[in-house]
Amino acid sequence: MKREVAATLAGLGGLAVLGVLVELVVRLGLVSPLVVAPPGTLPAAFARLWDEGYVLAPFFTTLAQALASTLLAALVGVPAGYLMWRRPVLGAAYEPWLGAAFAAPLILLYPLFLVIMGRGYVTTVFAGFLAAVIPVALKAREGLLAVPPVLINVGRSLHVPPRQLLARVILPAAAPGVFTGLRLGLIYALVNIIGIEYLIDFGGLGRVVSEMHYRFEIPAMYGAILLIVAVSLIFLLALRRVESWLRPR
Repeated sequence: MKREVAATLAGLGGLAVLGVLVELVVRLGLVSPLVVAPPGTLPAAFARLWDEGYVLAPFFTTLAQALASTLLAALVGVPAGYLMWRRPVLGAAYEPWLGAAFAAPLILLYPLFLVIMGRGYVTTVFAGFLAAVIPVALKAREGLLAVPPVLINVGRSLHVPPRQLLARVILPAAAPGVFTGLRLGLIYALVNIIGIEYLIDFGGLGRVVSEMHYRFEIPAMYGAILLIVAVSLIFLLALRRVESWLRPR
């Protein structure tokens, strides 16, 4: 507990120092305020966003889309990773393909998504899912491959039924890899959702960033970006709690 508190305080202290440095750099004219907003202007900008209705509804819209994309990625990616682990020939066959797809900028397919699915939440959620499911599947397989064989052999020697062996031994042991994939999937899903919202001017916080940018309200734009960071932090903390519950230390 003390270590976690110390780490939190150190992180907050680092952010405070960074904020002071950015404020000084902008105030001294080394960087234009049209490029970087002084941190001191963000509270007023956030208050303006709140008054104009650009906080709660967009925040929860993006939050819901990221949640839907990540859940879909987990429902598809974890079983896919398990199948590639269970059938090594499938893992050897499809892992290079998935790795190549993961390295590709899938967000560039958004015109195709628009034609097929239209300008709506289905498009943004699918774009997030497509970006998230690949790291989830790859990391799930990697986590399962890292399970010590002795654990599986001990479970079998005790005549543990296959389903219980999977639920009580294999998946808890593979949890670090699986949750690493979920965290990566969440990040990539959120990046793609925000990118699509920005490009098609539809949805939640990405649309707010786009509108503030076109209105040259730079502090408000950075305020919306901070809300996006808050969405990511909420999900990462939630995943950490779930992992701790499934695999207590």
